[in-house]
Amino acid sequence: MFVDRVKIHIKGGKGGNGCVSFYRAKYITHGGPDGGDGGKGGDVVFVADSGANTLMDFRYKRIFKAENGCDGEKRNRSGADGADVVIKVPAGTIIREANSNKVMADLTKPGEKKIIIKGGRGGRGNQHFATPTRQAPRYCEAGKESKEYDVVLELKLLADVGLVGLPSAGKSTILKMATNANPKIAAYHFTTLSPNLGVVRQYGRDFVLADIPGLIEGASEGVGLGHDFLRHVERTKVFIHVVDAAALEGTDPVENVRLINEELRKYKEELLDRPMIIAANKMDLPGSQENFERLKETFEAEGMKVFPVSAAMNQGIGEILDECGKVLEDFPDDIVFAEEYDEFIDDVSEDMSVFTVTEVEKGYFLVEGAGVERMIGYTNIENEQGFAFFQKYIREKGIVDALKEKGIKDGDTVRIYDLEFEFFD
Repeated sequence: MFVDRVKIHIKGGKGGNGCVSFYRAKYITHGGPDGGDGGKGGDVVFVADSGANTLMDFRYKRIFKAENGCDGEKRNRSGADGADVVIKVPAGTIIREANSNKVMADLTKPGEKKIIIKGGRGGRGNQHFATPTRQAPRYCEAGKESKEYDVVLELKLLADVGLVGLPSAGKSTILKMATNANPKIAAYHFTTLSPNLGVVRQYGRDFVLADIPGLIEGASEGVGLGHDFLRHVERTKVFIHVVDAAALEGTDPVENVRLINEELRKYKEELLDRPMIIAANKMDLPGSQENFERLKETFEAEGMKVFPVSAAMNQGIGEILDECGKVLEDFPDDIVFAEEYDEFIDDVSEDMSVFTVTEVEKGYFLVEGAGVERMIGYTNIENEQGFAFFQKYIREKGIVDALKEKGIKDGDTVRIYDLEFEFFD
């Protein structure tokens, strides 16, 4: 079964908690702090797998979670890092954040790897909080939570050559004759409901041939299953436009080619800049020769070669595949058609105005917060100007008021990350 669009939930691992511990041994009853750090949580990693060409496996498993980091232990032993969760997807898969529909990653090359969510940082053990004035801290950091998202995986096939055309033009028959693929073939429209892939292993080189389900007028606007089908032609290097030269449906083959080309143009104009070969199919039927001559006269003047083909009789297919091989020689093997996306930017910044005040033990208060940590990092408390800025900051941000609400008294100790001082109002 071919599945090209699924929604899954991904979550990174939480960091392990730090440890509160004190060294104890024979004859040593009051050793210093030796609590270890928590381990880092696992990442969520996507990898493009060359052996896959469908997202079918994700129909049965929709939730992927990385492993949490282990807690720190005594004797300064850090907890183990959590294992990453590695999610294999076919090359050509786009990963979108479900709520915004913005692109988080576009994996176009086999083996390409992308970390979508980083695991949470492990908390520090109490060994990091010892100071000359407070040698037995009974405090450690909790591990940080990681992000989690609903994401949509969207597959766009990476085929060298794509077969396009109206329903019942004979695309699936050509694929079957040219490769070992075995698509469903029948005498009614939309027999093919999903793209089929085959590998052509002759004619001078190997290349991937894709049978795109039949397009109809209005496909570029979503008529029928237009968007679902057109997505798979975006990264095709060469088009074989299959047209019913016998006009069994009573339509004009020349106008049919124009119709499909117009849908390609409306969907993405640059698609018409790619090489296109026209396969005038069903040449074994009456009335086909006259239409073939009209197709040749019309489109070869526009730079498109037209070949007579009878897919049912397996005639003329080799000539078309030879021509595809010649055209592909002009393309670098690693070419990927770049697309402009509205890229998803992960907001890793925290609210700079949020802080917490905790009385970890009587007379000892801890202040934490992203903005506070940043302020400490770039402020030199040692000089007069820096100290004045620090005092102004903690008053304006409400930290002093929050400490008073917690019941702080003159002479109590305040710790803000690596800075520790006595409080005086």
